[in-house]
Amino acid sequence: MELDSVVCATNHQVSSRLDDEVAILELDRGVYYGLSRVGARIWELIQQPTLVREVQERLVSEYEVDAERCRADLLELLSSLQQAGLVEERRA
Repeated sequence: MELDSVVCATNHQVSSRLDDEVAILELDRGVYYGLSRVGARIWELIQQPTLVREVQERLVSEYEVDAERCRADLLELLSSLQQAGLVEERRA
């Protein structure tokens, strides 16, 4: 996954906001996933197809985080969500 990739939550899941967190059920395998506050914000931002770069820019503007650290953590999370079948990647 790269900053110029477009990502979006798949249709094979349902999610629910619980205070500052999100619970996600992957429907094909019936596995639950949980995201904490920042992860929940990322999940909110990728409900529609979005450039990874735009997600990073939003996070850097909303949280006190270095752009490089944000990029690394964001790409790691998105890759994990993709492997779990919760996120689709498209080339821009």
